[in-house]
Amino acid sequence: MGNDLVAVASVRRLKERGETLATAESLTGGLLAATLVEISGVSAVYRGGLVVYATDLKHALAGVPESLLAERGPVDPDVATALAQGARVRCGADWGVATTGVAGPEPQDGKPVGLVYVAVAGPPGAEVRELRLEGDREAIRTESVTRALLLLAECLREPAASV
Repeated sequence: MGNDLVAVASVRRLKERGETLATAESLTGGLLAATLVEISGVSAVYRGGLVVYATDLKHALAGVPESLLAERGPVDPDVATALAQGARVRCGADWGVATTGVAGPEPQDGKPVGLVYVAVAGPPGAEVRELRLEGDREAIRTESVTRALLLLAECLREPAASV
């Protein structure tokens, strides 16, 4: 299933549930948000997003703890989770989706090209996935968006939380 189909299905599910979505992106640099906003009617569910490419902005804009970034660096599962939570909180959304990783062409801070974390935070909690992707920058970034959308779709299969 391509990005478009997964994104459309997730947007439809969010509309059915009356819930909203926000994004926080590092290596994808807005590609996740761009994929979502291609969908007609997405404004009913998409609140907005943060592109936090620089490590200091992960803290300043998304609220990732400075100590976590200093201790582990930006490519880390807990950082991905904090980014997703930060998107939720900072954008006032029910769900947050985040991407962080190394698209290449060179390793970053000892982390290999293709190491990516995607996370989703929502009413029931947070889920994070470690990915080991192959290909060039474009392929890694595109696959990161696909995997983030698939994780969101998986999380949305659960019944809506009671209010």
